[in-house]
Amino acid sequence: MVKTYGFIGLGHLGRFLAGSLLREGFGLVVTDLNKENAADLIAAGAIWAGDAQAVAEQVEAVITCLPSPSVSERVLTGERGILAGLKPGGCWIEMSTLDEQEIIRLGAMAAAQGIRVMEAPVTGGVHLAASGEISVITGGDQDLYELHLPAFQAMGNQIFRAGPLGKAAIIKVITNMLAFIHLVACGEALMLAKKGGIDLTDAFNIIKASSGNSFVHETEGQVILNGSYNINFTMDLACKDLGFAMGFARDFGVPLDLASQTEQTFIRARAAYGGDAWSSQVVKLLEDAVGTDLRAPGFPAEL
Repeated sequence: MVKTYGFIGLGHLGRFLAGSLLREGFGLVVTDLNKENAADLIAAGAIWAGDAQAVAEQVEAVITCLPSPSVSERVLTGERGILAGLKPGGCWIEMSTLDEQEIIRLGAMAAAQGIRVMEAPVTGGVHLAASGEISVITGGDQDLYELHLPAFQAMGNQIFRAGPLGKAAIIKVITNMLAFIHLVACGEALMLAKKGGIDLTDAFNIIKASSGNSFVHETEGQVILNGSYNINFTMDLACKDLGFAMGFARDFGVPLDLASQTEQTFIRARAAYGGDAWSSQVVKLLEDAVGTDLRAPGFPAEL
């Protein structure tokens, strides 16, 4: 069992995953572009390091939770990156969402320097990461899975092993693809209800109790009805993941009609509201087109 981890990337998701490790008694060495993101972790006992190399020099395993494949590669291989600091036999655990071939390629680069690699993307939403109840999907060698399982269990309540390196990337992208399709459908359903004269609180509760319910309706539906749209996941990230899904569609020869249409909807939403807008704001395209908002009292601004 590894007692102390490095953790790089303390954004909306990473800070909560790192916090769960601390809460469960693991030592932690952290860094981020913005030291303020680490303030609560440092106050709770984490050690701050100036960069990725400085993190890696102090631990046997480094976890990353970063916004894009290009950032992951830079943090891993760049000057003063992880590979410059980890000793041979160390482990890099990538919790960002990458393409299958990208994580395999980066894994080979790490292996050439004696570093082993696991992928461990998470699913379920930032609010579940905050409570340590998120689901973790792992890919990599069985012995690494067993070695790091206590850390995964500290961060999440359902831990899956999808197979060798790269397979977690595929299923994680599939789950995100479904979530984005459900999100667009949720907006359409709520708009039909409102235009049909149904109270939106009633509509939300009836859908929640019906065969048409989804996790997205239960969660993102609430911040849509509040008007904050704040799901702590950006339009840029949604477009990135939908792009991965369409790449898999080409690679595997699978036509994805719904996902293709959903990707175009998100691209339009990103053009309208910006890449930093919350992904749930994709529903605002429909609100703007119809000239009717989807608001109901009593729903939270953030989950």
